[in-house]
Amino acid sequence: MNDLVKFKFYETALEANKDKQILAENDIQSFIANEQTIQSDWLLSQALGGIQLQVFENDFENAEKILSDYHENNKFSLEVEHTVSDPKFDFVCPKCGSNHIYRDDSSTSFFGISLISSHKFVCYYCENEFTHE
Repeated sequence: MNDLVKFKFYETALEANKDKQILAENDIQSFIANEQTIQSDWLLSQALGGIQLQVFENDFENAEKILSDYHENNKFSLEVEHTVSDPKFDFVCPKCGSNHIYRDDSSTSFFGISLISSHKFVCYYCENEFTHE
């Protein structure tokens, strides 16, 4: 018997739908459980075990390999596509590894005049905010 099994858990529906689309492009049928319930009341997320991506038992190993390969390739493309040849800073985003970052002076300026130097940076690629000293 080919039953549905819990495959992966997500905090957001966007992440779950992205992986569902990747699997669909590779001819693996999958289903998202708890999406509507959690979107209407996110406090239920922990009680329900998050948003679940489910696949058929026979497709489980193949689905794991497809998503693993996709995310590995995506990580490689990030290294190639999201770097700047002559970066302004000599460090990278701790979340995605891109060197395409900028200093966020919005909290340290007054009417466009910088009062003190900010240590807060933002990544152009993943929008991660981080500090660097």
